Amino acid sequence: MDLSSLKPAEGSVKNKKRIGRGQGSGRGGTSTRGHKGAKSRSGYSRKIGFEGGQMPLQRTSPKYGFKNRNRVEYKGVNVATLQELADKKKIDNIDQETLIVNCLVSRRDLVKILGNGELKAKLSVKAHAFSKSAIEKIEAAGGNVEKI
Repeated sequence: MDLSSLKPAEGSVKNKKRIGRGQGSGRGGTSTRGHKGAKSRSGYSRKIGFEGGQMPLQRTSPKYGFKNRNRVEYKGVNVATLQELADKKKIDNIDQETLIVNCLVSRRDLVKILGNGELKAKLSVKAHAFSKSAIEKIEAAGGNVEKI
């Protein structure tokens, strides 16, 4: 084996013509860019949504409403789901780690406990937020609530 016999791996090199390398290459001159205009110039990049000067769709469609930039997005977990966890897994302390392990929320989610369903188990629940009905149901069952 010597350096003259080395070849690149099969399929790793594409047989592509190099453009803009003089008239002898067959792709010199305008280098397949045509004559004049923005697309022929170096540094040209078309903006997203550009429609050739026509009014773009995102500008023609009407805008309405209000989007609050500071909105805090919570992942809701119902009291009924907590009851299921208590029944199936025999858990009495519920926090974010417990919910993550049981695939109810992901690590980045903020958790809010909601009051849908019945709760009979005495649970100690830690979450980022609680609805009023959830607090009432948890405390009525003899459990306690703690905000993270």
